[in-house]
Amino acid sequence: PSNAAGDAITITRIAHSSVLIQYRDSVILTDPWFSEKFGYYHGEPLGVGLAQLPHLAGVLSSHGHYDHFDVETFAAYPDKTVPFFVRAGTGKDATAAGFTNVHELDTWNEATIRDFKVTATPAKHPVPQNTYVIQAGGFTVFFGGDSLLTPDFKDVVGRFPRIDVALVPVNGITTGMFGGDEVVMNPREAASLCALLRADVSV
Repeated sequence: PSNAAGDAITITRIAHSSVLIQYRDSVILTDPWFSEKFGYYHGEPLGVGLAQLPHLAGVLSSHGHYDHFDVETFAAYPDKTVPFFVRAGTGKDATAAGFTNVHELDTWNEATIRDFKVTATPAKHPVPQNTYVIQAGGFTVFFGGDSLLTPDFKDVVGRFPRIDVALVPVNGITTGMFGGDEVVMNPREAASLCALLRADVSV
């Protein structure tokens, strides 16, 4: 999307919940995941490889699961001073990987990353998680991490009534191979969230 001044916000998919969000010359990375291990496969070519990342203004991680917080692999990123914002309780892992500018955010905490304002918003997952609302240049992006559908998202709409882009998780993963409790939204739940957020574009 673009605004009245002709500025645009650009979103580039890397894999799963990992994307680059760019406004002007500022780029932030969400949920770094650049390697694979048993049970965790990208299932697609990476949109941007680790070595091809641009200079980052900041990094956001929604929660501590490997496919959203692959800090051991991401430790190869050369700028260890990049501002790295994580869910409260997971900062020690980013610090252990060598990053020196790590900040923990709890629900409704705010942060500024160059041209971006970031707000940690509610989520529901088997481990503590943030979703995020990311604002820049009059644009608002909702980033859903791996959250389930939760009534708390009504508070997001109350605080952010205009959302330009919603990045919504959809896979319906359950706790067991043969069923069990859902841990990520299924397509019907994701569609319900899109209807709630009323974003101009939902991905």
